[in-house]
Amino acid sequence: MTPLVTAAALMNAAMVSASAMSTIVVAELVGPGAGGLPNTAAVLGTAAGAVLIGRLTQLLGRAAALRTGYAASAAGAALTVASVLSGQLVWLFAGMLLLGAGNAAGLLSRYAAADLVVPSHRARAMGTVVWAGTAGAVVGPLLLEPAQRTAAGLGMPPTVGPFLVAVVATVGAGVAISRFRRPAVDPRPYDAGPVVPNRRTNDLPVPLAGAVMVVAQIVMVAVMTAVPVHAHHHGHGLVLLGVLLSGHTFGMFALSPLTGWFIDRVGSRAVSVAGALVLVTAAVLVALPIGGGLLAVALFALGYGWNLSYVSGSAALSRVGDTTGAPHRTGLEGPRLESLVEAWAWTASAVATALSTWLFSTGGFPLLAVIGLSLLVPVLVALTARRPTPIPVDGD
Repeated sequence: MTPLVTAAALMNAAMVSASAMSTIVVAELVGPGAGGLPNTAAVLGTAAGAVLIGRLTQLLGRAAALRTGYAASAAGAALTVASVLSGQLVWLFAGMLLLGAGNAAGLLSRYAAADLVVPSHRARAMGTVVWAGTAGAVVGPLLLEPAQRTAAGLGMPPTVGPFLVAVVATVGAGVAISRFRRPAVDPRPYDAGPVVPNRRTNDLPVPLAGAVMVVAQIVMVAVMTAVPVHAHHHGHGLVLLGVLLSGHTFGMFALSPLTGWFIDRVGSRAVSVAGALVLVTAAVLVALPIGGGLLAVALFALGYGWNLSYVSGSAALSRVGDTTGAPHRTGLEGPRLESLVEAWAWTASAVATALSTWLFSTGGFPLLAVIGLSLLVPVLVALTARRPTPIPVDGD
């Protein structure tokens, strides 16, 4: 687990540093309206990288696929440095695209963690890798100012500093993941699965697991993309904006081990229902004329609702094709299915990112909340619909 957690944390730090500075660089050189384009490239790179890593996992195994993704991110970080030094923005966009591929590797490494343990601990293992994102999300922003001072001291443009942080972090992630090895003996066949009354009714079918993850991603990204604009329009300072973003990030990552423990105890369906309910509550709260304190609570809930949905959906997908009996079978092998759902989620993120501020300027948070609820309610209905009791088979 140590190589997976270390690499995921470093990759998240690289993404935070590069994303923040690339927005500033493009906004200064092209204009504020174009500031979001590098992050759009990173999101698209994550979606494409997820598909590629899934394919490589089938051909070469998880370890080799993850190493390839992290190697691509290191090359991308180097291109962002070259872009700032040369003034050629095309290299910045290419670099962010490749960094997105590394981000996909970091995200998909949660499934590698699930492979390492017996099914009764699988969700907790996945939650631990997701939790690693907390370190990157916290440390990355703190390094922006020191990195700029260091770059200036070395005689380089200050804006190079955060991209140098990305280079160091991605190389470190590559070194860490090079030590990852799958166990010689697969532990999964030797465990009967999590202690739940009926695993087949408490786990999600594959299409519903994918829907839970994609919808949670859309709702979360659509609201959070508009938060800086909302803060600016209402005269909130950077301190309050930082509190809002930090609280949301804490909700997204910090409680992941607890989420995994819940999933292992009660099944992914029950936790997905909880996630959808928390997201509905957050959407309703942000639509109301609330102050900064309640908005911070709402954004924390938005982050944790995403966490509950993301980890529970992932846990359900990790069961496809295992020997303990998956609740739904498809024609896709596990790694390819996992990567495709990840790609769908991040492609949806790209669309939500592009439309968010336009929708916000049209109808504010109430419009974003209505759109979010229109997606969440059908998923919640499907999650809570009455299910027939499965027919017992030998070994159940």
